[in-house]
Amino acid sequence: MKTNIILPAFIFAAMATSFQAGASTYELQSPDGKTVVTVSDADGAPVYTVDYDGKSFLLPSPLGLVTNIGDLSRGLAISATAPVENVTDSYTLGNIKASHVDYTANRGVITFAKDGKPVFDLIMQVSDNNLAFRYRLLPQGETLCCVVESEATGFTMPEGTTTFLCPQSAPMGGFARTAPSYETNYTLDDTTGKNGWGNGYSFPCLFHNGDKGWALVSETGIAGDYCGAHLTGKDGGLYEIAYAQPGEQNGFGSTGAAIALPGYTPWRTVTVGESLAPVVETTIPFDVVTPLYEPSRDYEYGKGAWSWIIKMDPSCNFDEQKRYIDFAADMGWSTVLVDALWDTQIGYEGIEELARYGKSRGVDLYLWYNSNGSWNDAPQGPRGIMNDIVKRRQAMKWMQKNGIRGIKVDFFGGDKQDMMRLYHDILADANDYGILVIFHGCTLPRGWDRMYPNYAASEAVLASENLHFSQGMCDAEAVNACIHPFIRNTVGSMDFGGSTLNKYYSSDNSPRGSKRMTSDVFALATAVLFQSPVQHFAMAPNNLTDAPSWAVDFMKNVPTTWDEVRFIDGYPGRYVIMARRSGDRWYLAGINAQAEPLVTTLQLPAEMAASSLGMYSDDKTLNGSYKEIKADKKGKVKINIPCNGGVVIVTQ
Repeated sequence: MKTNIILPAFIFAAMATSFQAGASTYELQSPDGKTVVTVSDADGAPVYTVDYDGKSFLLPSPLGLVTNIGDLSRGLAISATAPVENVTDSYTLGNIKASHVDYTANRGVITFAKDGKPVFDLIMQVSDNNLAFRYRLLPQGETLCCVVESEATGFTMPEGTTTFLCPQSAPMGGFARTAPSYETNYTLDDTTGKNGWGNGYSFPCLFHNGDKGWALVSETGIAGDYCGAHLTGKDGGLYEIAYAQPGEQNGFGSTGAAIALPGYTPWRTVTVGESLAPVVETTIPFDVVTPLYEPSRDYEYGKGAWSWIIKMDPSCNFDEQKRYIDFAADMGWSTVLVDALWDTQIGYEGIEELARYGKSRGVDLYLWYNSNGSWNDAPQGPRGIMNDIVKRRQAMKWMQKNGIRGIKVDFFGGDKQDMMRLYHDILADANDYGILVIFHGCTLPRGWDRMYPNYAASEAVLASENLHFSQGMCDAEAVNACIHPFIRNTVGSMDFGGSTLNKYYSSDNSPRGSKRMTSDVFALATAVLFQSPVQHFAMAPNNLTDAPSWAVDFMKNVPTTWDEVRFIDGYPGRYVIMARRSGDRWYLAGINAQAEPLVTTLQLPAEMAASSLGMYSDDKTLNGSYKEIKADKKGKVKINIPCNGGVVIVTQ
């Protein structure tokens, strides 16, 4: 990342001026001048506001921290400001929503003092539609370390704001006491002033500022050096940063963060805009972080097969996994994910043989591991390996020898600092052995797509396994699928594991399992709407003969890495239409969860409008088909998406 001091003509973008008796303010604008952040130290309690295009998106919101060396949220005053800098960065990244990003922001640093002594710098970077800020805590005499116990940092929403939030679950609940794992249902268009189930809300958090627009709040840049956070809801539209819950990790470990001084907190991010386009298209989680190490090899992403989602634990046997290797090869996919219990139901020698067989068919393996540990009761094996540095590295050396492409590590224990460090350590060790990493039963990724070159994706969402376990989740599949592109998937790769073409979640595709209520075209659309560079789809070998050939052919060829994303239209929980580009080819995908059909005329991206197009669409009974179409002279196409249906338009 490059920084350049802004030319004197632009110094006015940030200035400390008298605000009222005994108070100062500091203003920082985005390069286009529309996003404006103002910081004040009135009454010794620092606050900030965020406006976009002259409209308030965050009302005066508190700043500061509480540490074991002092309360740094009260009795503060702005004591110094640095000249505004223009920050630029240009980077290429193959595993996020845009393969090339040019980032430009204005950077301001405000020093706060208590009793005349500087205690922290507030570092703010404002890019078009985005604010990222963090604290740099300063040494206090000979004191060179501290524990940050809590934060005063908050986000105060304007009156009338509605919320789209994921309640944080209480610790040590759910399956085998594995909660929290960022897997709860969102509340949609709810009022402010609530606190979820009493434990706050998981990041990211989406807010609708009426007809003024939208705001997305999250955090990024944790590398095992801090605890993860979430938001707690207060009265008056205030949402405050809250650290890990005491009961997480079976009650073991501190909820705060221990840091050396000078030391940094994570970045808090706010994305604002009149429409959902800035939210869907933002790259701010990656713009303000940098890679932590060089990749040990050129990591390969791509598509794969996965037996467990349809056939569960019994399918983790040698013969069935060999069958899935053949299925992946027939689909032209590059991997198979061998899920839990392979250590006892297949064995290490069996995995070695499967890996050799897969290589002969051009298919590599991912292996599932339990993260445990001592923080929950999940019994599935392999267990007690990923939490132990010696056993972990021995296992990774064995995987490297046998050509295993990646691992999927499950059942983590919350957001305390030592648990965040475990993610960091697993990733760093895996890179030493050339192994990609997927996390499940886990926290939200916080900039990891860029920070760790071998990071692939995280679950951190109520994912496809719940469709197998619950008919109610199948009934609500369209509603939930219309949420994730606007919230969870905006800040990092999402390993959902969906896009099944089975009618039922059963081993023989019979009515014994929960019934899929969405269409085949819907399944194709979510393969585009849900972004992750590694996708293990929920298709099964029987789909080669019992699913429409046009759907199977699409799933053979759909990309998993993208060069560009564009928001077209949508509303969380109702419908979503987005376009993604891979190379020269565009994919426009839409799904509808509303009771009434979505009938609309789309203005296609200019690059699509001039091309020959193919369209996958549903009739009113959710029977899908494919046909070639052309946009009209104005570059528009009319679509009709029934409830639980989808549409996909591709350039030829």
